[in-house]
Amino acid sequence: MKGHPAPQVQEGVLISRRDLAGSRLPLGQILVEAGRLLPQEVEQLLSHQRSQGQRFGEAGLALGLLTEDDLRYGLSVQFDYPYLGPDSLLAAELVAAHRPDSAQAEQWRALRSQLALRWLSRASPPHALAILSPDRGEGRSHAAANLAISFSQLGRRTLLIDADLRHPRQHELFKLGRGGGLSDLLADRASTEVIMPVPELRCLAVLPAGTPAPNPQELLGRPRFDQLLHELSEDFDLIVVDTPAASACADAHTVAVRCGAALLMARLNATSLPRLARLQQGLQGYGVALVGSVLNEV
Repeated sequence: MKGHPAPQVQEGVLISRRDLAGSRLPLGQILVEAGRLLPQEVEQLLSHQRSQGQRFGEAGLALGLLTEDDLRYGLSVQFDYPYLGPDSLLAAELVAAHRPDSAQAEQWRALRSQLALRWLSRASPPHALAILSPDRGEGRSHAAANLAISFSQLGRRTLLIDADLRHPRQHELFKLGRGGGLSDLLADRASTEVIMPVPELRCLAVLPAGTPAPNPQELLGRPRFDQLLHELSEDFDLIVVDTPAASACADAHTVAVRCGAALLMARLNATSLPRLARLQQGLQGYGVALVGSVLNEV
């Protein structure tokens, strides 16, 4: 494949030479503006396109002037959705961001649609959803991250909170390092500046778990957590909260009660049905709205 000048980068976000979001420009001009195609190559592509009856992108691939990544970038500009280039540091399991045209990403969009219709449109602020499962390894962090990304792709201001203060993962998935986070906020050791925007996903921000604390249950049980969710709901349309395994400690129940709504995760051939049933009964006993359950086969 022929190389092209590297696109410009501003604050970690891939951009063209001017703001092209939602652009009505032809694909060729978008790629020229982004430095991915030369003007004379556009003419060559158009000639080949007319003679072969192909789409512009198909002609570019056939001639070796464009790559699949070039096309993904151009289409992301035309249709105004976040673009992750091949050099993105975000974890590969964030399929909703890396492979938005995949079957897995479509499943997260389907779940997003169900939640929007059955819960989000009826719930009152704060619009906070806890992701729970009985044990570790059942896909809570994976689900919370991909679901948050899916909502952000709708243009909703979405915050992902890692409330698993015992075995946090979101800082790893989004490559945030181990700085301050939720534990520091609840202990009044930090401000909301520890909330990290995700430059590549402009409507998404992440509040990592923060400094390892010896008393996670006490921190999550403080009135400050409830106050924090209400304060953050003024800046975000939706809050998705990752939690620790419910059978290991009482943290997950505490978080779910604060959020008011929960989504249950189970993993095929792994999750204990009796434990899942007890978790469901316990949440209902606390008055938590169960908005659905997901069988995770990943």
